[in-house]
Amino acid sequence: MKQRMITGVLGGIIFLAMVFMGGLWYSIFILLLALIGLYEFLRMAGFRPMGLPGLLSYLLLLGTIWPFLFSGTFAGVDFSSVLMSILLLLLFYSVLSKNQLHIEHIALLVLGALYIGYGFRYMAATRDIASGDVGLWLTILVLLGIWSTDSGAYFVGRAMGKRKLWPAISPNKTVEGSIGGLVIALIVVVGVNAIIGLLSFGHAAAIAFITAIAAQMGDLVESAMKRHFGVKDSGRIFPGHGGVLDRFDSFLFVFPILHLLHLL
Repeated sequence: MKQRMITGVLGGIIFLAMVFMGGLWYSIFILLLALIGLYEFLRMAGFRPMGLPGLLSYLLLLGTIWPFLFSGTFAGVDFSSVLMSILLLLLFYSVLSKNQLHIEHIALLVLGALYIGYGFRYMAATRDIASGDVGLWLTILVLLGIWSTDSGAYFVGRAMGKRKLWPAISPNKTVEGSIGGLVIALIVVVGVNAIIGLLSFGHAAAIAFITAIAAQMGDLVESAMKRHFGVKDSGRIFPGHGGVLDRFDSFLFVFPILHLLHLL
């Protein structure tokens, strides 16, 4: 528990520092996290990350996330054509490999690249959402919503949890903890927004509510993946916390959903 707390605090400080710095440093940081996350996913799914199918999955990830991180680098490039080309190459490789790389493998390679790529892409898009500090403070509000949901669910669940939320996927989560995380997120996000005066009360409350729901869903999705692949953690890069996908599972759901609902 002590190691987990130390890692969490240090990791939070580093992440917040990158968010405040923004620009190129934040883009490089997000890209690194995305690459490590896909590496973990490929390992969990039984692929060799440096094999040809794994490398094609990396290219798919880069095609998804790169334009939003380094928008001026490949100005005018049609990335939809790039992504389609990679998909066709995977299908062609399945024939060359005599179906050793079959259709289910291709689906996993594409799923991992898009799921992780779009999640981190929308994290980058939020930070750069507008000039000035708007993107910065929107990112901070969402981060506070995710972290307060996680902490609130944990502590309320330990203190009051009785009814299991989804025992087949995550046996330690409780209904009471889930509701507690939602309430704490509402209090924190609405309270901080009242201090900085960025959004209306209704807008801030909506972000907090959706963030709390999506964060817990993202956590459950990651738990379901790990159960399917038979692993405890996606990786070991964060002592006491596991890997990038363990630590950023909520982020990969929250940021895309908030954008799809036009709350960011």
